[in-house]
Amino acid sequence: MNKYILLLFTLITFSGLDAQNSTKNLDLQTSLIQPQRIIKISDSHYFIDFGKSFFGNIEITSKTSQNDSLIFHLGEKLDDEFHIDRNPGATIRYRTSKLNSLVANQSATPKMQPYKRNTTGAAIMLPDSIGVIIPFRYCEIENLKIPIESIVIKQKALHFKFNDNASSFSSSSPIMDSIWELCKHTIKATSFTGYYVDGDRERIPYEADAYINQLSHYSVDNEYSMARRTNAYFIDNPTWPTEWLLHTVLMFHADYMYTGDIEPLKQNYENLKLKTLMDLERADGLISSKSPNLTKDLMSKLGFKKANDKLKDIIDWPPAQKDTGWKLATPEGERDGYEIVDINTAVNAFYYYNLKLMTEIATVLNKTDDAEFYKKKAKLVKETINSKLFDAEKGYYIDGEGSTHSALHANMLPLAFDLVPEEHVSSVTKFVKSRGMACSVYGAQYLLEGLYKNNEAEYASSLISSTTGDRNWWNMIKIGSTMTLEAWDVKYKPNSDWNHAWGTAPLNAITRYMWGIKPKTAGFKVAEINPQLAGLTFTSIKVPTKHGFILANYKKISDKSDVYSVTIPENMTAEFTLPKSIKKVSLDNKKVKIKTSFLTLESGTHRIKITY
Repeated sequence: MNKYILLLFTLITFSGLDAQNSTKNLDLQTSLIQPQRIIKISDSHYFIDFGKSFFGNIEITSKTSQNDSLIFHLGEKLDDEFHIDRNPGATIRYRTSKLNSLVANQSATPKMQPYKRNTTGAAIMLPDSIGVIIPFRYCEIENLKIPIESIVIKQKALHFKFNDNASSFSSSSPIMDSIWELCKHTIKATSFTGYYVDGDRERIPYEADAYINQLSHYSVDNEYSMARRTNAYFIDNPTWPTEWLLHTVLMFHADYMYTGDIEPLKQNYENLKLKTLMDLERADGLISSKSPNLTKDLMSKLGFKKANDKLKDIIDWPPAQKDTGWKLATPEGERDGYEIVDINTAVNAFYYYNLKLMTEIATVLNKTDDAEFYKKKAKLVKETINSKLFDAEKGYYIDGEGSTHSALHANMLPLAFDLVPEEHVSSVTKFVKSRGMACSVYGAQYLLEGLYKNNEAEYASSLISSTTGDRNWWNMIKIGSTMTLEAWDVKYKPNSDWNHAWGTAPLNAITRYMWGIKPKTAGFKVAEINPQLAGLTFTSIKVPTKHGFILANYKKISDKSDVYSVTIPENMTAEFTLPKSIKKVSLDNKKVKIKTSFLTLESGTHRIKITY
């Protein structure tokens, strides 16, 4: 008999979820997932593949008792076809555990040794009743003395409540489809604490991680409580990077746009004002983390609790090899050689966007004077950035005041935040494209946003679907992960993990920018649909809103004709943006006179035909 025998029996034919049990307080659930493959390695040694990684443990139930002990190996990564990597490196997880015996007709879960770093200190703690969990896809059982057919073994996955049917995406690009699914699974699987945490190494919420997580989560499910819990956490638990604090306003604003609920804005308005870091402003409107105004008192008001806490500009992560001591594949790290000076472009681009959003927030809260105040400040900051941090001779932005270097980040962020004057969009975009993917998986969020917002959909979509080299999402799938990585590859961050939701930018970019479906007014009272489907011949998407689901389909009929079908839920309307160069358009088989740049879609299903 061949050494490796694939055992197919009734258990496997029911792969998928077969039970869900809510835990207390945090809307956490356990899903029991059956194996996709069980392979016999030797008489008492079996390899089990559950198909995807989840955070959890295994549960085993036997019809027959075994009085001898069993050894279990759980892991995310394979060493060869049917063996888990016992030394996977970085923060890729592997654990071994033991059960002393099996008692017939009783379910058992082996106990694992916890990792100190993610179960102490600032880590989000799980209830004791859950026990120790790790992310894993694979299991090996050793010393199984009873027939494999007499046991039922399942992956006991812990996650926040999640509606798998709330969203979907498919297209003429199998690569893009696979990446979207990778990202969607990441959002579900990394929800195991009930907060948006950074990954398994630390299990700590960080603002930038959480913002990308939030945008992706809202793109696949209309469950908003986890984001709100995380947003509230940051009010009293900020983290050290300057730009991370500047994500706080972004998170609260995003929640308002999706839910229409102003209460979190009301309750936290004063703190949000602080989190803009307006106190660090100098006379020309620009801010610096080196400002003498950054006193211990201000740090305390921001939520920092230690006397020696300080802000530090991060730009991107990880930084250069010289700053970390790590041996990196790119010595400059993920900052594209960014020269960090006291007044830097990246930080002030975020500051401008904060002021812009605070103008909207103050308006919503009927704080008219504040709204005018923020509007004027935003105007000043935009003018100053473009007069002092833009190199007119080169046609793009420098890294900061006094710098002669121009990094990708100093240019993609102004593009993403609508800072670039129309006459300079072309030169800035050209420079951004010349740098390629010279940023981390975090930075890719703003790279994609900046490109899609400035008529570079074809290039942006090519980055999402790229299979060239290893600085892309396809590489994550190729190396064997079923969740997005913390970095493009371990060689770019030696302690990186295989379960980081800040790597899910393609998911929300496809939904919010490629398909262009997002709230135009708060609470999705009016949706915006602005498709930029460059390179695709067909695609369909399902997007959750608080009112129900937007369904959209596209098919290219010919080089001169496109057809869309769009379904809008009850209690909302949508504005469907028309391409600029079209000859005619029909809505529900009736010719429409093109008087505006968009079509208004009421609740119901609509057919749109566009002729070029």
